[in-house]
Amino acid sequence: MLEVSELHLWRGDRHLLRGLNLSLAPGEAMQLLWPNGTGKTSLLRTIAGFLYPESGHVRWQGQSIDQDRDAFHRDLAYQGHGTALKADLSATENLRFACDLRHETSAAQIHDALDRVGLQGLRPDLPVRSLSAGQQRRVSLARVMLWKARLWLLDEPASNLDASGQQILRDLLERHLRGGGLALLAAHQAVPLDSAACRLSHSPGATA
Repeated sequence: MLEVSELHLWRGDRHLLRGLNLSLAPGEAMQLLWPNGTGKTSLLRTIAGFLYPESGHVRWQGQSIDQDRDAFHRDLAYQGHGTALKADLSATENLRFACDLRHETSAAQIHDALDRVGLQGLRPDLPVRSLSAGQQRRVSLARVMLWKARLWLLDEPASNLDASGQQILRDLLERHLRGGGLALLAAHQAVPLDSAACRLSHSPGATA
């Protein structure tokens, strides 16, 4: 479903990615455990269509993501290293704003998503800027879940999460993969997943 072929990416005078190839099928995940500065985030942003490679192809369902970017982005949930939340809105308002850009989402669905990431006790009017970094990360995970996307691109998704938050992340990923979803993660440490379809890549040259 996702194919990256012969991808070359430069940043300034640095040749970050040299002819990189990778593929993911439904139910599969790959974790990029590359050293700092080797292009993990750049690869995710390129697959998402935010950066353009010097050469190579990114294909989704057999066609270039450039052919129909709107359709591709409907299938995509991208979570960068930051949470990208609006600080003066509450968690519920953030989720409603993010979801309404894609599809109709009920108050019950938003409430259920917050429950599933362990935020059921939040005051409904509390602005996100008042939350801890770990709580904000949980809100961003609820957003990914509510987008109902088939492909998840997650950059350091466990950042600022405590032990219970990391377990929630694992549960969400496992459920996504069991449902036929795909996930590509950039991380410093692997997220332990039970799925046999999760591959670990320790350097760009070892990606496949």
